[in-house]
Formats: sequence, structure tokens, C-alpha cells
Amino acid sequence: MAYVIGSACVDIMDRSCMEECPVDCIYEGERKLYINPVECIDCGACETACPEQAIAVDRLADPEFRADNRRFFEEPLPGRAAPLGTPGGATGLGPVGVDTLLVTSAAGEAR
Repeated sequence: MAYVIGSACVDIMDRSCMEECPVDCIYEGERKLYINPVECIDCGACETACPEQAIAVDRLADPEFRADNRRFFEEPLPGRAAPLGTPGGATGLGPVGVDTLLVTSAAGEAR
């Protein structure tokens, strides 16, 4: 995984990173954005575009959010029977509209 979006994105979702991503690998949950680790090309455009400084290279990212970012793609999300996997581009999929348990359980803390 090249980059991870951390807690500073919860309930902010500026989306500047999505505009800068040349491979369309940033997906929109309900309260947070997620970078697909398979589709990311490690270019760093998202990190420099984020005004919240919520994006970090994986080895420097919060381990809890690093694991959570993978779960968004590898495990079924609430209300879905199958994992997202590698959809091949966020624009074609559109907003997913749900988040991982880590983000949804932080509802009382962040909102």
C-alpha cells in the first residue's frame, strides 16, 4: 500500500486528493475517503493536495488506519454481501456511502 488516509479526514472529506489522483484510486465512504492499495501507483499527488494533512505514506501512517484502509476493500462493508475489491476506478463506482466499523464507531467522537 502506498498511501493511507487517516483520522483527520473523518467528517472533513475535502476531496482535493481525488482531483489530483491520476489513477482514480481514492474512494468515498460516508464520512471518510479511502485509497485502494492495489490501484495506487505511489505518486504522492494526493498527499501534497490534502489541506488537512490526513494522508501519509503507509509506513508512516497510523497502524490502526493502515489496517482499516485495507478492510474497506478486502472485507464486506455494512449492507454489502461482498468486498469492494479492486473496482478499477472510483469515478465509475461513485460514492460507496458506507464506512468501516472503525470510522462508524467514531460517530460520537467526531460529529
